[in-house]
Parts: sequence; structure tokens; C-alpha cells
Amino acid sequence: MYNLVFYIYELGVFVASFFSQKIKKMWKGERAAFALLKEKVDPNAEYAWFHAASLGEFEQGRPIIEEYRRMFPDKKILLTFFSPSGYEVRKDYDGADIVCYLPIDTPTNAIRFLRTVRPVVAFFIKYEFWYNYLHILRHRKVPVYSVSSIFRHDQIFFKWYGKQYRQVLNCFTHFFVQNEQSLQLLHSIGLDNVEVTGDTRFDRVLQIAGRSKDVKEVETFCNGKRIFVAGSSWQPDEEIFIPYFKDKPDWKMIIAPHVIDESHLVQIEHLLEGKQVVRFTKVKDADEELLRSADVMIIDCFGLLSSLYKYGEVAYVGGGFGVSIHNLPEAAVWQMPVIFGPNNEKFMEAQELKACGGGKEIKDAADFRVVMDAFAGDPRQLSASAKAAGDYVKSHSGATERVLQYVSKTDK
Repeated sequence: MYNLVFYIYELGVFVASFFSQKIKKMWKGERAAFALLKEKVDPNAEYAWFHAASLGEFEQGRPIIEEYRRMFPDKKILLTFFSPSGYEVRKDYDGADIVCYLPIDTPTNAIRFLRTVRPVVAFFIKYEFWYNYLHILRHRKVPVYSVSSIFRHDQIFFKWYGKQYRQVLNCFTHFFVQNEQSLQLLHSIGLDNVEVTGDTRFDRVLQIAGRSKDVKEVETFCNGKRIFVAGSSWQPDEEIFIPYFKDKPDWKMIIAPHVIDESHLVQIEHLLEGKQVVRFTKVKDADEELLRSADVMIIDCFGLLSSLYKYGEVAYVGGGFGVSIHNLPEAAVWQMPVIFGPNNEKFMEAQELKACGGGKEIKDAADFRVVMDAFAGDPRQLSASAKAAGDYVKSHSGATERVLQYVSKTDK
């Protein structure tokens, strides 16, 4: 049944590729993966395979990849992605020897892929459970690790009808899970090869903060004003936070939307009517006076957000009025309070930030106004929330070291 579903899915992706540029990139990338592997795989090398679904999972796994390379310089690194949002951004990542799409999980693809690469170890980041790949790896006695994984009771593995698919979990050598609940759920179905190591994303955001570079244009833009940074925002987020600042001349905004196509940028500018707005890519050669006088800077490119949070006094992380919130630790690491929408119940860091006071959930514009008024008007409350956010990230670091301590015992 699983394989039938994926053959149907593969057909569906092919059809959808005629209507979506994103899906077309994925379809072509998967088709090209075998040719790329044939060209680049060194048959005399030993490969450590890291798989991440998309960009978020890659950033989660990146500390593991880089530390593994340092610890095992004789191994080569293969990095695969499922989504274009990961591959297209990181296809030139120099921490891996080969970067490509992972062909869809059919028996034929899995056999062909693993015969070509012959990895000696595999790491699957967070939510990846590919039945055919994993069973072949197990058959070949290749160590397979699930890193920064998190399990919930509503997943198929823990339902009465999920017994058959649950077998895929037996293919893992060890699970490095984020929390105690995940450990207990795996124990409940007879899996004891589990350790709570935490989330490697905290190591990554601390790493990024430590390497952060100043952005001259943004520093000029800030010009001594109070700065509100909105990261990975969507239209429902923007419709909530933008109106608040229309009568707040002592605040400036930096908005880094999740989608940066022209239609979305125009929507944001329409909401900002009456404000002086600059787009980041348009001001590199602009005079300093324009940057100093602007009220809002829209970040219309990728790759800057993690360094921009440091300029803020309060952060907003988008996605909480859609499917899910984005990367909260990326903002909290800079010791500032983080505001986010209500769709966050599946995110441990959101729950823990709320509990420690470093994060604030809002349900509508009225909630946002109450939270921002409190931060803007009470320096002590702002300072306490900022400290709680920063301390939270620091206290959750160290997952990378714990994972690789275990791996190093067996991967010599």
C-alpha cells in the first residue's frame, strides 16, 4: 500500500509540475539526482549521508554536519533535500561534498540511490521516515540516526491502525529526541534505543549569533530609534502588527517577509501607506539621509534575517496564523521578547518561551496592542522578558555535542 501511494504521488507531482514552478524544480531535481551522483560520487570514499526535508531541517542539522566533518575528516558528506526551499538555497553549501535532491521513496529509487552512494552512516533530521530507504539501510547494517526528532501522540505510529507503518521505526539505530514526551511515546511501543538530547537548532542559532556580521545599511536606518523586527511574516501577521505602528513615531520597523515576490511586497507597502518605506536591495547606493529618515525597511532578499534580529528591541515571528510558526530561537537568542500567533501548540519552544516569559502569544490585533503597550511603556517588563528569552536559548544548547558523543563511540 505504501509503495502504491508513492507511485501515485510521483504521478501527481509530474502533473502538478506543469502548473507550479516550485514543483517543477523538485521534479527536475529528483530526475537529475542520479546523473549528479554518478558524476560526483567517489567509489573509493566513505560517505556520511545527511537528509533534511527542507531549509529549516537543514539549519537544524547543520551543527551536526559541521562537527561530524571536523571529527571524521576521512569521511565525505552527502546532503539531500526533499523540498526546493532547502535545495535551491543550499545547493552550493560547502560543508558537504555532494548536495542533491532525494529521489522519491520507491523501491527502485531507493535501491539505485543506495547502490550508488553506499553510505556508511545516515542521519535523518527531525521528521523523515522513508520506508524503503530505511529498510534497505537496515538490511545493509548501516547505522541510522534520527536527530532532533519529536513525537506526538496523534502520529500514526501510536494509533491502533499504524502498527504496520510503525515498523519503519525499527530501522533506526538510535533516536536523539527533543523532549521527554517523545521518549515516553517511543518506550510505549517497545523502543528503548532513545535518548533525550534536545534540539540542535539552539546550537545553530548560538553559532549564527556568534558569527553575525554588522549590516551597514540597517545600522544607518536604525538611527537611534526603537526597532521592531518582524521575521518570516505572512499577510495575516502583517495586518495585525503594521497598524499598531502607524502612530508610533519613536519606533521603526524591519520587516522580513516569508514570501518576497513582488505582489506580496506591494501588499505590505499598501498596508504601510503614510510611512516612508525603503526596500533593502534598493538602498545599497542610496544616500544616508534617506535611510535615516525612513520609517520601515522591507528585507526583499533571503539570508539576512538571522543577523537582523540583533537590531531589534522586540521581535515578531510569523506563521502563527497559518500552518505553523517559524524559527523562534533565531530571534530569542538575541535576548529580546518574541511575539507570535496562536497556531503554536505543536512547538515545544513556543510553549516553553511562554512559560518562562520570553515569548508572548497573541490571537488578534487587540492582543498585540496590549503586549506591545506593556513592552513599550514598562522598561522593567521588557528587560525581564528579554533576559528570559536569551537565557532560555542558552539553557537548551549542547544537543550537538551529546549526539556526536554517542555516534563517535560506534563510528570509528
